[in-house]
Amino acid sequence: MDITFLQDPQFFALVIIPILIFCARVVDVTFGTLRIIFISRGMKFFAPVVGFFEILIWLVAIGQIFQNVGSIVNMLAYAGGFAVGNYVGIIVEERMAMGFNLVRIITQHDAGELISAFNEKGFGVTVVDGDGKRGAVKLIFLVVKRKDVETALEMVQRFNPNAFYTIADVRSAKGGVMPDSSLKPWQQRFGRQKGK
Repeated sequence: MDITFLQDPQFFALVIIPILIFCARVVDVTFGTLRIIFISRGMKFFAPVVGFFEILIWLVAIGQIFQNVGSIVNMLAYAGGFAVGNYVGIIVEERMAMGFNLVRIITQHDAGELISAFNEKGFGVTVVDGDGKRGAVKLIFLVVKRKDVETALEMVQRFNPNAFYTIADVRSAKGGVMPDSSLKPWQQRFGRQKGK
């Protein structure tokens, strides 16, 4: 197979450089998204480290743009990398699932089973009686690790499918009760078996 076209300066300028710019931009914007999230969560160590690499990669990408300032392909690669980098940064942060969320649940129906289920799973539950437009309600508050939010919502759907709930980010949390992180994932999802 003939690969001499890879040595062609025009091919390098029109294909290889834009691909490198695109990839560098995706990585640096992904790092930028993570850095902003780390700052908002008060992660003082991670934010500057990620910021260092973000700017280092950005300088490489912008350097290539300035060397070929008239290249529309490079500009499109730069802009495309920015757009894709935002998306990738959000996906990476969701997969990392760092930090805590506040889950607020308002239910008009008997919430006893739901509260018991939360307690069995090791969630710290705070329950407050309240009055809503249609009568008495229970307000249930949970501060959970982000990776446990899905489990909490599955439980809401199972025991009180018509409950109203909201989820908010928590910058930091101290004390309280969290599910036992030493449990295996299947145990966290389905609870401890009796006698184990």
